[in-house]
Amino acid sequence: QVHLVESGGGLVQAGGSLRLSCAHSGRRFSTTTMGWFRQAPGKEREFVAAISWILDNTVYADSVKGRFTISRDNPKNPLYLQMNGLNVDGTAVDCCAASHVAWSGGTAGYDCWGQGAQVAVSS
Repeated sequence: QVHLVESGGGLVQAGGSLRLSCAHSGRRFSTTTMGWFRQAPGKEREFVAAISWILDNTVYADSVKGRFTISRDNPKNPLYLQMNGLNVDGTAVDCCAASHVAWSGGTAGYDCWGQGAQVAVSS
């Protein structure tokens, strides 16, 4: 069983930065892809970024490209999301997720989710 725990959320002013972490325990070495998603108040959950260290691939939502960076060196280390240039659209609960199926673009196929970390961006 896989267990994911996010940390690093908080309150930041528009234009500021935060780094989210996702600790991953359990079937770490069978995980093929990890990603970040966020859900803003009153909105559907949306994809933010994903990484496959096996394929050395990363993919980002257009809305965060150039500002956010997803990283993870190997299955033993936490997953990170460096968020720079945050704007009020970044106010959301951010969750990390793990997939154990083959890479299919990084936006789907996740079968394990963390509880989420609250990010609040003030104008």
